[in-house]
Amino acid sequence: MRNSPRWTLRSIPDQSGRVVVVTGANSGIGYVTARELARHGAHVVLACRDPERGQAALARMRGEVPDARLELRRVDLSSLASIRKFASGWDHDRLDLLVNNAGVAMVPFALTADGFESQFGINHLGTFALTGLLLPHLLAAPDPRVVTVSSEGQRFARFDLDNLNAERGYRTAFAYVQAKRANLYFAVELQRRADAAGVRLRSMAVAPGLTRTNVLTGGANSGRGRLYVTATRLLVRVAFRPAPEGAKTSLYAATVPDLLGGGYIVPDGLLQLRGEPTRRTRERATRDTVTAERLWQLSEHLTGVTYELPAAGPTVTVPSPGGRARVR
Repeated sequence: MRNSPRWTLRSIPDQSGRVVVVTGANSGIGYVTARELARHGAHVVLACRDPERGQAALARMRGEVPDARLELRRVDLSSLASIRKFASGWDHDRLDLLVNNAGVAMVPFALTADGFESQFGINHLGTFALTGLLLPHLLAAPDPRVVTVSSEGQRFARFDLDNLNAERGYRTAFAYVQAKRANLYFAVELQRRADAAGVRLRSMAVAPGLTRTNVLTGGANSGRGRLYVTATRLLVRVAFRPAPEGAKTSLYAATVPDLLGGGYIVPDGLLQLRGEPTRRTRERATRDTVTAERLWQLSEHLTGVTYELPAAGPTVTVPSPGGRARVR
């Protein structure tokens, strides 16, 4: 069912009183998401890896929304120590909304500080650990939500539980869409577990569609050569939508009052690349409970973060030969 094309950033209801964390809020979709939530009254914590870029984003946002209630806090999703430090330093009485936006895309092979392949380690395991460690603060809120940014590319993933951490080779695009599928599995499984525990928590995944950000040309991708960077920037400028359009699905999932948890919010156009936010109900991955449960247990083991919600399924042993984390 197609939603009204009239849903815009102005449709966001009043967010006064909500305490919000947006990861990767210094640029792109994350920046727009944080800015619009602040514009509508939320107290927004910009959770960023790079303090310098975070400070620049904070100053810019304050210029655009002079009365915004904003904070900047550092978190690096490639480091479990950084994630634990961020969570242990949380000093608000609750957390109403967590937007898991930060991530990397199509980067050359690299390992995180904890020995995980970077796309799996940052996009999924970092998100999993941060959400789990902030869960007590979320459950202290009257109507908490978790919004996790996946990708339309996840539809093309051949999800391989034996190669999540590049144990049997690394292909850039394969690793990216697999990590984004993991985001979807995580978001839906979190809702299933919250429902089973009788916890009032709404967890949703979103796909932004083709969006004009620096994720394909910045960070680790900036060193891939002048030809790659120039060609990719041209493609993004010509074929991709502005960041405010890409942020719509995140903001829709974060703010629409009667939205059901466990959903997948995507653009309603061809191949989920453009269009207005809609709840996709026929995504096969959202019904794959077996894979989602196995991924959840692997994630708990790898990160050392255990959610205080009912667990299901057998314990998984994950050996780490040579100091490098390995999934099996």
